[in-house]
Amino acid sequence: MKFILTHPGSAHKDDFLACCLLIARYNIHVQRREPEQSDLDDPEIVVVDVGGEHASERSNFDHHQFPRDHEPICALSLVLKDLGLYEDARSFCEWLEPAEWFDTRGPFETAQWLGVERGIINRLNSPIDITMLRRFAHKRELHQGDPVWEVMNMVGEDLMMYLRTLRERIDYVAQYAEFFEVGEGDEALRVLYMPRTDPMPDDPSSGLARYIDAQGEKVHGLIYPDRRGAGYGLSRHEDCEKLDFTRINDEPDVHFAHARGFVAKSSATDLERLKALIVKARV
Repeated sequence: MKFILTHPGSAHKDDFLACCLLIARYNIHVQRREPEQSDLDDPEIVVVDVGGEHASERSNFDHHQFPRDHEPICALSLVLKDLGLYEDARSFCEWLEPAEWFDTRGPFETAQWLGVERGIINRLNSPIDITMLRRFAHKRELHQGDPVWEVMNMVGEDLMMYLRTLRERIDYVAQYAEFFEVGEGDEALRVLYMPRTDPMPDDPSSGLARYIDAQGEKVHGLIYPDRRGAGYGLSRHEDCEKLDFTRINDEPDVHFAHARGFVAKSSATDLERLKALIVKARV
């Protein structure tokens, strides 16, 4: 790829993030100007959010030509699709769908779709967003070494790494994790257990919640390897009120229970003992 071409003037989250991904993918510079036909015809020039054409085979990723009633989809969506990351991004990045709505429908319709007042949208603005978009908008070209280009490269790298490693992590959880019931009758709790494996991932609890969502399971608690020791962590899932781990604070093999009761750490490694601790933490 030769370079990325996007529109001049004001910048929005969709064209900014699309360029971040493309910078990280191709390590190329960005030009901000109106495209010429030769740009649109050249598949080695990536044209983003401008040009009136979506033709991935020629590296053109604009959405403004779509009809008014087209599903909310923006330049970022088109780039994610081309990189093979869109489905995972829609599953794992809760901010993506609102970003698509905001870019294609505007703040008023987006607020209605979210079921909130229009003013709530403004409350979600961050100085980080404002500064990065403004600095990006003021550039005519961005090259490696420019602070804005370097930050965009980091954003793109982190987003791609997050999506790719999370998918790997969920597949890993699916291979080893186990659902089971703890307790009896109406008192039974649904728990996801992640055993200790060799080798161990850096963060053993990472991906558990996403895996549960993907399975559509109703889960109350989690048991997973403690990354700081040889034992296990026990925690609520989605802050389930049926578990309060302060109730096991005095157990001899529990060395930490958070004062708010949502997590505990135990040196126990026997699964039956871990199940017993869950039962004792039942409210």
